[in-house]
Amino acid sequence: MAPTRKGNSACGIALASLVLNQRHANITATDYHPEAGNFLRENVSLNQGAAIPFVRTGWDDEASELGLFDLIIGSDLLYERSHVNILSGFIEQHAASHCQVILVDPGRGHHACFSKKMVTLGYSHCQYKPEHTDYLLQPFKGQILNYQRQH
Repeated sequence: MAPTRKGNSACGIALASLVLNQRHANITATDYHPEAGNFLRENVSLNQGAAIPFVRTGWDDEASELGLFDLIIGSDLLYERSHVNILSGFIEQHAASHCQVILVDPGRGHHACFSKKMVTLGYSHCQYKPEHTDYLLQPFKGQILNYQRQH
């Protein structure tokens, strides 16, 4: 079994990865998009950070050599109803026995189904609105979703 380590899923342009990298976290960034690794490398270089390991993988890939993580984070991942099962399956495949999952969901309407699925997988769940959003032009409609599993 692979050692546990902190992680970040679906990095996109890698903002969360860059923040964690500046804080010297042990992370691995992933994304399915074929250019995501290039975005990551360029943004790390522009921010003068240390190299961030990257693995190109999809949530529904049958086997991944990512290993297990004690923290999985992501933002705006539940675009479609079908993402509920494939994302929860990906998390289950890569979550250590003690794992926290933090997702920022902008309110696309699928987080309730996702939360129910995560609870059936043995995670506790809480959600809350982010604080200090007065800088936004419109109210933030989403939630910060927090899941915790301890086996």
